[in-house]
Amino acid sequence: MLKTEAPDDRHSDLDRYPVGRLVDAFVDDQALAATAVRAASARIADAVEAAVPRIAGGGRLVYVGAGTSGRLGMLDSVELLPTFSWPPERAVAVLAGGPGAMLQAVEGAEDSAEQGAADMRAAGIGPDDVVIGIAASGTTLFVIGAIEAAYTAGALTIALANNPGTPLLRAAQIPILLDTGSEVISGSTRLKAGTAQKIALNALSSAIMVRLQKVYGNLMVDLQPTNLKLLRRALDITMRATGADEATARRALEDSGHRVKVAVVSLLGNLDIAGAEGRLAEAGGSVREALATAAPAPGPPSGRASGT
Repeated sequence: MLKTEAPDDRHSDLDRYPVGRLVDAFVDDQALAATAVRAASARIADAVEAAVPRIAGGGRLVYVGAGTSGRLGMLDSVELLPTFSWPPERAVAVLAGGPGAMLQAVEGAEDSAEQGAADMRAAGIGPDDVVIGIAASGTTLFVIGAIEAAYTAGALTIALANNPGTPLLRAAQIPILLDTGSEVISGSTRLKAGTAQKIALNALSSAIMVRLQKVYGNLMVDLQPTNLKLLRRALDITMRATGADEATARRALEDSGHRVKVAVVSLLGNLDIAGAEGRLAEAGGSVREALATAAPAPGPPSGRASGT
């Protein structure tokens, strides 16, 4: 029996718990998800190191999964645009059963390795791409077929699974085991197995984006301000990064087309917008490198964490 399917002997009387104890059981068990991801952090770091050159070379992040795992991949992919201005065509989610499976289960869709392979061919997977297969069981045929086809096409293949020694982990070049064990409700891997997948995907994609110059210090300077909340966040980040007052930061943002990176380099480097754009282009998008050749060339405000 897969560890994620095994009954949790600690909670054999779950249906008899009073509500307070019932909620505590779920919350306490979720904490183990972070422990499982922490144990896999070295493998996640390996995946980041291997992925960055391919993505920097023009490749795509491609997430493959079924059910909860597929939906978590979809969530990670769509959040890269507003957070890091990452082009949506370079963050692709492939769900067993197609896009409609995001909202409604498509029974049996996960049982075809041939369909997983066909979906990789339809996506035009190639050597620059990074394909992340996600399956709590580690036995989902659709995901295994997709990973095998992606490997054949020359892509980097990464697997996230919650059971050791499973076929998905064996099929991927970089297997990442998130060993969460049994669930409070036996077999319901939408619980801490899913939480561990979410944490691991956050860490993996965010670390890749930091290495791609999407962050200055620990400030999200490449966000895409597509709503009022993000517009305010862009203004706050510009003020924090530069020490400028609100009026000055707002003017720089408006002049730059609300591109925080450009506004920051313009203000800190004493450059006009065209000069800031050119400096960033020469620096490969790195705010820190762009400022290194500008005058003055300060880092982030005192107390900020150092970074790209």
